Amino acid sequence: MRQPLAVLPREVWLIGLISLVNDGASELIYPLLPLYLSSVLMAGPRALGLIEGVAEATASLLKLVSGVVVDRTRRTKPWIVGGYGLAALARPLIALVASWPALLLLRFLDRVGKGLRTSPRDALLAGCVGADQRGLAFGVHRAMDNAGAVIGPLVAALLLAQQVPLRQIILGAALPGALCVALALSLRERPGPAPRTAPAAAPAARFDWRVGSLPPELRRYLAVVALFTLGNSSNLFLLLRAQELGVPPAQVPLLWAAVSAVAMLFSAPLAGWSDRVGRWQLLVGGYGAYALFYLLLGNLRLGGMALFALFGFYGLFMAATEGVEKALVADLAPPEQRGRAFGWFNLTTGALLLPASILFGWLYQAASPAAAFGLSASCSLAAALLLARFRPGAGGALASP
Repeated sequence: MRQPLAVLPREVWLIGLISLVNDGASELIYPLLPLYLSSVLMAGPRALGLIEGVAEATASLLKLVSGVVVDRTRRTKPWIVGGYGLAALARPLIALVASWPALLLLRFLDRVGKGLRTSPRDALLAGCVGADQRGLAFGVHRAMDNAGAVIGPLVAALLLAQQVPLRQIILGAALPGALCVALALSLRERPGPAPRTAPAAAPAARFDWRVGSLPPELRRYLAVVALFTLGNSSNLFLLLRAQELGVPPAQVPLLWAAVSAVAMLFSAPLAGWSDRVGRWQLLVGGYGAYALFYLLLGNLRLGGMALFALFGFYGLFMAATEGVEKALVADLAPPEQRGRAFGWFNLTTGALLLPASILFGWLYQAASPAAAFGLSASCSLAAALLLARFRPGAGGALASP
């Protein structure tokens, strides 16, 4: 593992470092939002589902826009810098809101920043390495991103234990946000492939938004991802469930840090493994593990060490899927369509979070946690079974049997 890591290009490590710093700032706040929403803004699960669903789903549209523009202009850095800059500005302002609609607006702006940067960043990362290192590169990125997700909650837990007010903790996210923007400015643009058209005198190609012109294997994969995402509501519900099972507020960030620590340790090995054994096998296992996790958490009656172990298991799911899903997108997309491919992938996973989170929040409050978690488990199990019917084609492509 050390030798393949040593030959990864500078941009892979720099993008990973940016994600580490950014996620440290984001995850300083993220585990505190259910507590902030309930104890300061006096809102419940329905508001939480609406906030997270609207913010993620609306911002996901920009992931497609920025991906298509990247294919057309061959420029990624302006979108990356602008996206991180907007997030760095919006997050600390959460400390100043007095109502949940204002929190919705700022979460929306934060996610708009993510929408602007995600597809260009993924396209830049995919273009830095060959197909034989793609899983490893995305795995390293996810590992460093999850390292930030360990640091942020640990800092939050320490500050909560010292009884630092929630508003002051949230304001502290301004410093790592500014550092993240400075690091993004040091990225070097990589020239994209020349478009396959070509007489120079021919009119310039129009922006192409169509999913139908993407390769059929990629469209088939996106359909599976869409089914899985219908059961993949906001992770904030996991933290809300942990609080209901008796986890003290000061330990909630520690619980999320444990998830991120497991994902950090296993992301690079598991995603790198997909370079050798194939992407789809890991995704089938990961989607199945997600279903098992949600079934167990929805029916758990007490917290304790069993709950921490269960959240650690969720970290394994993240490690086995996050980098591999994106590496498979890069495998299935031609280089000149890579920005649009990542745009449609990110749009699929983001837009469907709105109905998933709203439905989950409604079932959670109107029926029971077991009903909400059971629905999510059913969607992910169906996606795993559908994906299991595919077999790998050339370059890890998915082809129906």
